[in-house]
Formats: sequence, C-alpha cells, structure tokens
Amino acid sequence: MQDEYYMARALKLAQRGRFTTHPNPNVGCVIVKDGEIVGEGYHQRAGEPHAEVHALRMAGEKAKGATAYVTLEPCSHHGRTPPCCDALIAAGVARVVAAMQDPNPQVAGRGLYRLQQAGIDVSHGLMMSEPEQLNKGFLKRMRTGFPYIQLKLGASLDGRTAMASGESQWITSPQARRDVQRQRAQSHAILTSSATVLADDPALTVRWSELDEQTQALYPQQNLRQPIRIVIDSQNRVTPEHRIV
Repeated sequence: MQDEYYMARALKLAQRGRFTTHPNPNVGCVIVKDGEIVGEGYHQRAGEPHAEVHALRMAGEKAKGATAYVTLEPCSHHGRTPPCCDALIAAGVARVVAAMQDPNPQVAGRGLYRLQQAGIDVSHGLMMSEPEQLNKGFLKRMRTGFPYIQLKLGASLDGRTAMASGESQWITSPQARRDVQRQRAQSHAILTSSATVLADDPALTVRWSELDEQTQALYPQQNLRQPIRIVIDSQNRVTPEHRIV
C-alpha cells in the first residue's frame, strides 16, 4: 500500500504540468527514504528539467539508497535535457517504481533497462491507468503518429445548436463554457470550419478570466499559451475582418 500512496502523490504532482508541458508528457516524481518523502517534483515546460531532476535536487544526498516513484519511465536519451536515467544512477537511488513504460520510440523500455543494468531494483505498471488518462494526447501520438482529437459540440436538450432566428447566442451554461476553456488550455490546436467562423465569428482563444479558480492557480496568466487555430475554408470565405485572423 505504501507504493500506491507515493505513486498517487507523484500523479498529483504530474497534473500540475498539464497546461504547460506540451509537446512533452505530464510527469511527476517522488523520492522516499526510510518512509519519508525527501524530494519531489514535476515536469513544468518542454526544455526545462524533468520531474526526476527536480526531485533529486530537492532530495540532495538523501537520494542515495532511496526509492524513486515516477509516473512515466525515466528517459534514456539526450534531447533538450540530459537523460534522467543517468541522474538517478549518479544519485545512488536504490529502487525505481514507474507507473508505465514510455512508448516514445527513443525510450520504449531502454530507460528501465539501463537502470537495471546499473543494479537498481526496477518495476513498472503500478497505477498505470492514471498516467494513461493524464497523457492521452502524448501517448496517442507516440503509439500511432496521429493526434488525439476531442469533439466539442454545444447543443440544447432537443438537439439544437442555435436559435431558430439564426441569432448567435450562448446556449451553453457558464460551467460548460469554463470546461471548454480548460480543454482549450490543454490543446495544441483547435480546428473549425469556415461556416462556424461566418456564423459566430469566434476568436477560439483561451480566455484566462473564464477559467475556474483551481485552473487559474495551476496556470498563471503569464504562462498562457494559445492553441494553433485551424480553419477549413475551401472557398476562401474567411476574411481579415474575422476575429480568428
């Protein structure tokens, strides 16, 4: 049960990066020694230190002989940052518990293998369904080469999407609109049609002021990243006067 407790903490940390890590996955790490958390961290932005590095920096010398709980297999390749495997080995960590293997072809089990070769006790698969859910977009892209797509449809209970007069009005509730803003904030791109642009003239931006307080706390306004906006317009009907341009 202790393993589940510490992995749950690592997953909680990983969630803090879900608005800012793209195109990287959301990852959390907790380092435990003698039943005490001595270090923890999460990946915040692409190009910045990974979760394991933040946790190791916090743990310092206490990382030697400790157990590291990480929500995704530690990386084993040189990208914009050095391999996390090397950092864990250098710190003298005795055991690594990963929630799941990384399907990234550059990792794909190599990280766990390298740790094992260094004499570290390694296991994976603990609470795997939770990081699967948290990193749906990343995992779909790594496994298939295709993006993870969500459909947003605003409709009334009787299936209507607009007023009979054609007048553009909100038909969704404030809570639904907050949900939409949260989904936009976690998306890399938004796709719509020229018909929607002509009918509603949407901006399709993330409106930070409309996010719920919990999301605002995780996602400061200065870190706001707008998704790419894509319009299918085969007849060239969208003009520079539309807000999306």
